[in-house]
Amino acid sequence: MVHVRELDPNASPLDYFGYELRRKREEAGLTQKELGRIVFCTGSLVGQIETALKVPQREFAERVDAALLTDGFFSRLVGLVLRSQLPSWFQPFAEMEARADYISTYQCQLVYGLLQTESYARAVLSVDHSERLDQMVAARLERQRILQREQPPVLWAVLDEAVLHRQIGGPQVMREQLAHLIDLFGRPWLELQVLPFSTGEHTGMMGSFTLMRFDDHPDLHYSENYDAGHMTANPTVIRGRSVGYARLQAEALSPRESAALITRVMEDRYGKQSGSEARTVA
Repeated sequence: MVHVRELDPNASPLDYFGYELRRKREEAGLTQKELGRIVFCTGSLVGQIETALKVPQREFAERVDAALLTDGFFSRLVGLVLRSQLPSWFQPFAEMEARADYISTYQCQLVYGLLQTESYARAVLSVDHSERLDQMVAARLERQRILQREQPPVLWAVLDEAVLHRQIGGPQVMREQLAHLIDLFGRPWLELQVLPFSTGEHTGMMGSFTLMRFDDHPDLHYSENYDAGHMTANPTVIRGRSVGYARLQAEALSPRESAALITRVMEDRYGKQSGSEARTVA
């Protein structure tokens, strides 16, 4: 007799997903193999998700909803599952980021997470999360879904020029990432600026930080070190960092000049754009 691993649906979002998937599948009278055939995966993968040994991807959840006629239940739940895969110290920030109406961020090392391509994110996350890489990449892409809303948050990002030159994942990954940034220019909800090397000393030299503004919550400031995030609504901190951010914006290149610099770095360091990537910079 095959021993079936029993899940406690209250243990975690992942356990709840697996518990409900098994329950709904059995209600539909399907075996794991039969459901797998319908949603274009193996029965083994269905079994691993049902026993919380694998983290479901959004595409899997959407196909299961269609197959089991569950009215978007698993598609709604998978967001919570993927967010739970983020480091515990990062989850409070991700939750507030998803609620923010206005996000201002300065990044001195990497492209901001909401603007990363999948390949770039995979290269970044592989450094410290190689054993859970697929889950971490899926969680990061899930964060980006807030930009697909009908009314996404307004996002203002200032990137240090070093971000453009630091080769993450190799030339092809960087060319794809910079092309993605260029494609974002002109979006009504986004302003993107580059702080050039020629600026010299500036108010962001202590490191990256993010300011979040809400309609129904005090403003928040967020920064992090190697393994911890620090979030505060202290008015003194908010005031000081807001002034500092305004100075960074003033010292950075204009959006048009920033787009031109990103294009130049992409072509000079990582190769010319292909026809599918080429885009006129206004």
